[in-house]
Order: sequence, then C-alpha cells, then structure tokens
Amino acid sequence: MDYSTVSQPEAAGPRRITLPRLATIAGVAAVLYLAREVFLPLAIAMLITFALSPLVSALRRRGVPMLGAVLGVVFIAFALIALLGLIMVGQIGELAQNLPTFQANILAKVDALKATGGGHGLAARLSEMITAVNAEIGSALPGDEASKPMQVEVVERTNAWDVLLNLVLPLISPVATTGLVVVVVIFMLLEREQLRERFIRLVGAHDIHRTTQLLQDAGSRVATYLLIQLLVNMIYAIPIGVGLWLIGIPNAVLWGLLTLVLRFVPYIGSVLSAAFPLFLAVAVSPDWSALLWTGALFVAVELITSNVVEPWLYGSRTGLSPLAIIVAAIFWTFLWGPLGLVLSTPLTVCLVVLGRHLPQFELFDILLGDEPVLHPHVRLYQRLLAGDAVEATFHAEEDLEDSDLADFYQTTAIPALLQAQDDRDRGVLTAEQETRLANVALTMVENLSEVAAEERDAPPEEGAAAAPGAGFRVACVGGRWQIDDASAAMLAQSLSVEGAEARWHGHETLAPARLANLSLAEADCLILCFLDPTPTRASLLHIRRLKRAAPHLRVGVLVWQMPESVMSAVETMGAYQPIRQDKLEEIQELGADFAVTSLDAATEAAFIREAPRKVAAAARTKARAATRRRAKAAS
Repeated sequence: MDYSTVSQPEAAGPRRITLPRLATIAGVAAVLYLAREVFLPLAIAMLITFALSPLVSALRRRGVPMLGAVLGVVFIAFALIALLGLIMVGQIGELAQNLPTFQANILAKVDALKATGGGHGLAARLSEMITAVNAEIGSALPGDEASKPMQVEVVERTNAWDVLLNLVLPLISPVATTGLVVVVVIFMLLEREQLRERFIRLVGAHDIHRTTQLLQDAGSRVATYLLIQLLVNMIYAIPIGVGLWLIGIPNAVLWGLLTLVLRFVPYIGSVLSAAFPLFLAVAVSPDWSALLWTGALFVAVELITSNVVEPWLYGSRTGLSPLAIIVAAIFWTFLWGPLGLVLSTPLTVCLVVLGRHLPQFELFDILLGDEPVLHPHVRLYQRLLAGDAVEATFHAEEDLEDSDLADFYQTTAIPALLQAQDDRDRGVLTAEQETRLANVALTMVENLSEVAAEERDAPPEEGAAAAPGAGFRVACVGGRWQIDDASAAMLAQSLSVEGAEARWHGHETLAPARLANLSLAEADCLILCFLDPTPTRASLLHIRRLKRAAPHLRVGVLVWQMPESVMSAVETMGAYQPIRQDKLEEIQELGADFAVTSLDAATEAAFIREAPRKVAAAARTKARAATRRRAKAAS
C-alpha cells in the first residue's frame, strides 16, 4: 500500500466522528428507510447499469450506435432474467404438485428415528413436528371430505370492480417496479456522460482529477464485482444442478438456479442454497444415501469454489473488510429487506470508494475499508504502548515479508520509538509506560533474533561482496533513557546481520561504577544511541570518558532522525525537525569519531578501519571552533 495518502486522525478533520456527522448519517438512513419504495428501484437500476456499462462500451467500440447498443444489451439482459424467473416459477409449481408423494419417505425416516430414540428427546419432537406438517398437507388434499371439520366463512358482498382490483393490484406493483427499473437503466446507459458531468459538477468540479479517479474506481470495482460474482455463481451452480440431477433430487434445475441467485448474498447464500436440496433429499429416498451424497456435493463444490475458483478469478478485492461485509448486510437488510441483503456488498463498495477519494466521506473508508488506516510505525507504537509483545512481533513479521530487518527498523520500529520520545518530551508518556514500552520493544527484538539469523546465514547472491561487518566488534549503548536502550538493541541486531560481532548495553552501564561491564577491550567501535534530537552536553561527555578508558576504541554517536519517507507520508510529522547541524558539530568537538543520524550511516561508519581520534585533538578542535565563533560574533 502507498502510505503517501494516509494521514493521522489528528490532522484530518473530516475523519473525526462528531455529533452533527452522526446525526446526518442517521437522517440519511431514515430517509432511505422511509422512501425505500423510491430508492430501492434506483439502487437496483444503478448497479445493473454498472454491470452493463462494459458491454455497452464494447459494442460502441465496434461501431454500434449508442441507442442500438443500449437497447440490445438491456433487452438481452432482462430477457435472460425473465427466462430464469419463468423457469423457476414452473419448477416451483411442479415441486408443489409432487410434495404429497414425499410423505411416505419422510414418515418412514421419522418412525425410524422415533424407534431409535425410544420416544423421547429430539426424535420425539421431530416426529411431532412432521406429524403436524403432514396433517396440514393432508388437510389441503382432496378426498375424505366427510372427516374434515366444516369451515364457516363470512362472505362479504363484492362487485365485479372489487374482484378486479383484488386480482390486478397485487400484480401491478412488481410489474411496475420492474418496468421502472428497465426504463431507468436504459436512460442511465444513454446518458452516462451527462450523468458523469453532473456528478463532477456537484461534488468535485474544483478537483477534476480526484473526481474522475473516483468514478473510474467505483465503476470498475462494482462492475468487476458483479460480473465476476455472476461468473463464480455460474461455475458454482452448474455442478450443483448436474450433481443433484445425478443423485436423483427432483427439480434439479430449480435448485441450480436458486443457488445462482442466492450466492449473491454474502456468507449465508451458500448455506441457504443448500438447505432446500438437503431437506428434499430426506424425502426422495427411503434411506439416507441421498442426504449424504447431497451434503458431500455441496461441501466439495464450496471448497473448490472458495479455495480455487474465487482466488483465481478475483483479480482485485472489493475493498471491504470481512466484518464490514457482515455489518453492511445487516444494515441494508434492515433498510430494504431481502433485496437489500443482495445489494449490500456493491452498495457498500460505492460508499468505500467515495470515502477513499472524497474527504467528506472519509468516515466510510475508515470504518468499512480493508486498507490499514494507520501508518505502520504508528500501529507498532500503539502495540508497544499497550504492552502487547505478541501483536508487536506479529506485525513486525508481517512487514518483514516485504522488507529486510534493517529496513523494518529504519522505517517502522525506530520511528515508533521516536514518537515515544516525542510523547516523553511533551510529558504525556509516564515512567511506567516508558518502562513497559521499552521492555516490549526489547522482547520484540529478541523474538526477531531468528529472522536476523536467517538473514545473516543466507547464502550471498552471485557476484555479491562478502558481509561488510565481518571481523568487526561493535558495542551499541543506549544514550540516556530506556527507549534509547531499545534503539541500541535494534542497531546491534542490524549490525549482526551484516556479519559483525555486535552487542547492546543499557544506558545504566555508562555510569562510572559499571563501565567495566561494557568490556571495552573486546570492542573495536562503540556507538551511543540517542532518540532525543538534542541530547544534553552532560550525556555527550561520555564520549571523552569512553575514549580515556579505551584509547583504541572508535566512539561514534547516532542521533536518530525521523526518515524523510515517513515524514512526507504522515501529515502529523510536521513537529519532527531535522537534527540541527550545530548539535552534530558539538558531538564532533567532544571527540566523537563520527556523528550520524540513520541506521545506514551508522553501519557504514562502524565498518571503517581507521585510528580513533584523540581526546586532546578534539579539545584543540573545540578551542579553534570557539575562537572562530567569537571572531565571527565580533565582526
């Protein structure tokens, strides 16, 4: 993911959930619910337009006039829908006529279950339920009229007009809605360009690039989802229909078509499509073989479709998180019923695309999208702050799938520690939180030791140079705080990957009484690590003490700086300023052999074979620099 478009919530006002914003969302939902008779046909027409637009465009590229292309595509699409509907209605009628023939098999199975269960428990309750159903079916069948109770009905006088209204009105609503959808689809396809221009003028005339990208993204995502979902459903439904026919389930065509339609319902569509054939399998055979074969058929086709067909055909995701798909299904079902359930995913995709490109709708992208909304270093800092070493290590290993250990530390882990240093400077990071954060960071580094060993022991690429750190012994020491210790551990592990013998030590070892714990005689280079961009002079005076204690030792200072890539990607990084040049000069004046601000620069400086600077020379350099400053001030 490109994080150049990701910003932190603090800097993005439209992302905040305010009371007026919630009131607006609630008001829009209420309007959609109350006016569902108006918006539902429009939503269906809009999604059908998205699905048919690529076909119309393909015909247009072949020279077909706009009117002919639109009418031809719409006619074929709705003719296929009508044909499928007629086939399903005919199959349902045939199934209703054959229901009485299944009673004997059902009763035989129930009696067997009842005998097995001894008249108690689930079998008995199932027997009572089937008996009640059988009684209802029997009451609807002709014959044995004498045994039936006489029904008394109150007949109201009606005229021919009332009879006509009772017959016609129930048919007018669905026919009128279907006709309205067809007409709206035709006009939407004919006036695609005008509708696009009006939308741009309405929401994004000042930013044509962003609005154009929005329309292209929305159209491609929804059209791709609908068409590929249709293809996947056909690949799923055809084996189901053929398999049910071979098993001997009646009306296999009906169940295949029903599976084709119900698979548009996210998650539960497959379960619903399997429920009817499984129930019918109990009735068509005196034994349980049909039920077992039917269940095995659905399980096999579902596994193949979910694990092979869908990953192969879906070139891009819908952009929704799995939880968002479920929540969206509940929301749209509440608003618009079963049709809302079918339309929930494509409608929510449109909302997420709006939120991805328009600041006014960013809330939908954050709540429903599948892209991370926090920069990796912010996410890691949150896990460190919460004391969750397991999640911190998991996210680190996830990021290491696409980068090496040094890059991860430089672009994610160190920026997370720098944010902790900033919170510490502002007084919002307590001592307890700092201790917990540092301990979790050190645990994460320890957990990544196997990754470091794998990178170190990996065979070099053909023509690559030997490990640059081979033969070097480096000690990395935290400069002042516990979080500095964590950065020193990360640096040491990165140097070890390059072949060096690197160890890290906590800042407390810089105390005169503990200086012997550093084993300075066993090191060629020592690096002091500071997350504070302006380390105090008192903490920098350790340079002279270390050089006096071990004259052979090269001593360097690493003042960590927020990488430019992170600062440019996250808007709230404006508070992080580059390390001041005068601070680096002060470090050099105190006798440091090098002063760097990044992991790469520290690695390069540590792996240099040269004599260390003398403290006396450093003092003379400082005196000359002071003389120059005084002379410059006097002039």
